[in-house]
Amino acid sequence: MSEPEITTVEALRGLIRPVPDFPKPGIVFRDITPLLAHPQGLALACQAMADPFRRSDIERVVGAESRGFIFASAVARELNAGFVPVRKPGKLPAATLAQEYQLEYGTDKLEIHRDAVRPGQRVLLVDDLLATGGTMKAACQLVERLGGEIAGISLLIELAFLQGRKALERYDVHALIRYLAE
Repeated sequence: MSEPEITTVEALRGLIRPVPDFPKPGIVFRDITPLLAHPQGLALACQAMADPFRRSDIERVVGAESRGFIFASAVARELNAGFVPVRKPGKLPAATLAQEYQLEYGTDKLEIHRDAVRPGQRVLLVDDLLATGGTMKAACQLVERLGGEIAGISLLIELAFLQGRKALERYDVHALIRYLAE
């Protein structure tokens, strides 16, 4: 059976599977694994995520663990830039800088290598999904603490009803697919 042809960004929405009541009742999880398995869809998504920033002189693309790695590394390749992982504590082998951020109940932490971004480097942050904005805001703070200049944020999906953009108001945020309601 051949893959359906995907030629527009709007068609990518059909490759995202809604999974009701995951990970808990009342939540509709947006499963990107069908998109990842579709070669044409994956290529289109990465190209479209890079497009707004092709003339922005991006030197580093930062992606947060774990699905952010998938898109950030591909977007880095599209932009001829380096890829920088941001990870949970204890996962990076060299000296790190940490940033704590708020969760619905409690806090979490992200880390970046201290030498991953040099002062003045233009950085694009990439992730698969924006919900409340906590993870992305923490990643931005890490980049800025290293002296990086944030050129923008590129997302596959934005859950607009969770208002994560409010945490990122000072940045140029682009999302390919926006969900206005759960």
